[in-house]
Amino acid sequence: MNQRKILSLITALLIVTGYFLLNLLPMETKPVVNDSIVHTIVFPSERYPETAKHIKDAVASGKSAVCTIDRDGADKNRDESLKGIPTKKGYDRDEWPMAMCAEGGTGAHIEYISPSDNRGAGSWISNQLEDFPDGTKVEIVVK
Repeated sequence: MNQRKILSLITALLIVTGYFLLNLLPMETKPVVNDSIVHTIVFPSERYPETAKHIKDAVASGKSAVCTIDRDGADKNRDESLKGIPTKKGYDRDEWPMAMCAEGGTGAHIEYISPSDNRGAGSWISNQLEDFPDGTKVEIVVK
């Protein structure tokens, strides 16, 4: 290999490496760059497909994928988000952002989903977040 080809190859490798190091190329496992988000959890869409679809729909409509944990505000947020949304036999009213998030409450995205999916998903998320104190910001990613 001549010197010019070697120099071109080294330059290309340095450029590609620089992009990865600077997080300029999209990567499936790219960490959240926002320093205020402390944790990211990946929601298991295969286990709770209705809830996963709801989260994706809500985020696509502009709702936050970030939850700032606020357990004390959950009851008030739930009352506000479900106000005027009638119950439907055989379904739960699922809200996104969740009631336990500071981002929840008035204006939350609501969908009717099966109780088993909704309650299983709620239990799964609660277990994931149980060791985090209020005020912790968690990004919830649906894959």
